Amino acid sequence: MTANVLGSAVSAEVSSWAARQRWFSDTGHPVALSRVGGWTLPSGEPGVLIRTDCVVDAGDPRRTVYQLPVTEREVALPGGEAALITISTGADGRQRFVYDAPADPAYARALLLLILRRGTSGPGADGFSVAEGETLSNGLAGGEPADRVAPGGVEPTVVSSQVLRGEQSNTSIIYELAGPDGRNLTPVICKVFRALHHGDNPDVTVQSALARAGSRFVPVPVGCVVGDWADARAPDGTARGHLAFAQEFLPGVEDAWRVVLGAAGRNEDFTARARSLGVATAAVHADLADAMPTAEPTPEVVGAVLDGLRARARRAIAEVPALDRYAPAIDAVFTAAAQVSWPRLQRIHGDLHLGQVLLVPGRGWVLVDFEGEPLSPLEDRTRVDVPWRDVAGMLRSFSYAAGTVAREAPERTDAVAGWAQACRRAFLAGYSERSGRSLGEQRPLLDAFELDKALYEVVYEKLNRPDWLPIPLEAIDALLSQEPAPVRESG
Repeated sequence: MTANVLGSAVSAEVSSWAARQRWFSDTGHPVALSRVGGWTLPSGEPGVLIRTDCVVDAGDPRRTVYQLPVTEREVALPGGEAALITISTGADGRQRFVYDAPADPAYARALLLLILRRGTSGPGADGFSVAEGETLSNGLAGGEPADRVAPGGVEPTVVSSQVLRGEQSNTSIIYELAGPDGRNLTPVICKVFRALHHGDNPDVTVQSALARAGSRFVPVPVGCVVGDWADARAPDGTARGHLAFAQEFLPGVEDAWRVVLGAAGRNEDFTARARSLGVATAAVHADLADAMPTAEPTPEVVGAVLDGLRARARRAIAEVPALDRYAPAIDAVFTAAAQVSWPRLQRIHGDLHLGQVLLVPGRGWVLVDFEGEPLSPLEDRTRVDVPWRDVAGMLRSFSYAAGTVAREAPERTDAVAGWAQACRRAFLAGYSERSGRSLGEQRPLLDAFELDKALYEVVYEKLNRPDWLPIPLEAIDALLSQEPAPVRESG
């Protein structure tokens, strides 16, 4: 391995491994990683070194900063073959087995203890970077979340740790914990952010604000880790942001996407649950409006939002020429949205769909993953927005579930489309009931955000799953063919 020095190159083997991971953005050229920061953790296990490098691809003009935690072992990790990055030779001539750290129990335990102890890690060899654990209080009954994980301040035993499979943007570690008496404690999941950004990660700040407000619709936070790294784009050349976030884990539950797909496939009435999901979404919006800053929808802000919608529409039309015939109708939808009153702007989920919601037995709906799109600029993900954007995302998700079922069983297309419409109406009814926001004249605004989401889906499917393009294309056709919503007279 290369020396752990600021600005030093990461080995070709590690760079090549990183470039193959799902969380690494496609650069289209050979990857050569270089360090811009680093921190270490005590492993508590002989012959095991733990360190994290903050790295950038020297050939990437976007200069995305990635977090790359690794463990070096003198002896191979039993069962760790899938996490093995490379085998290197140390200065002493002995082999070192280098692993992706989240899959290594030594790293998993050290990271959780850092958070529970509210501690500070050791700096990198250059003395540049320090990471600190910040345990978050949420004011919920039963004490701080750390007390649930470490009752009486006694550190838990990590019974097991495993990496959550299927993630694309980050890496999450699931912990099974036990107390001194051997009884099981609240399981924990710790998300290790892979793409780093200067500033507060909304997954941490938004969810923590909701927990402090007493919301029952989010997991209980346990704590986070914050670190520094060199970044010429930061005001003083040093960036600071969240590196990891731990929260309660809800085992044995399905996300709403799988629940809805099953219900749609069985033609099972889902309207009561859809309505309660609308209530939960509105409750989260209400708590966010109370707990975090809001803003008036000034003409300048409204214009900027609509400019963004139009810009994304132009990109979608350029990517999928079949959309060109819709261009005038698309612009008409955005023009109609400009002529209605807008609600006060506030923090929202920002990427709400059925895959971001869990159905927890005895508890109901729980919203997760408030991070937004990890590779989007943090400024875009932390600004106030229109609550109808979240509503539109959920409506599109119900329609996508219907499209997915119809794709597998074309003979059920009409039936499942009706099923989805009933769910959409129920969701809107629940949202309006809890929020006090009736669509009324704001229907053109919701239509604009739903159209924007469908245009995003078209581009995504074109680039990733061309066979799925008919689902969003049919949605766009339906959105633009419906009876125009009433618009108040301007002037």
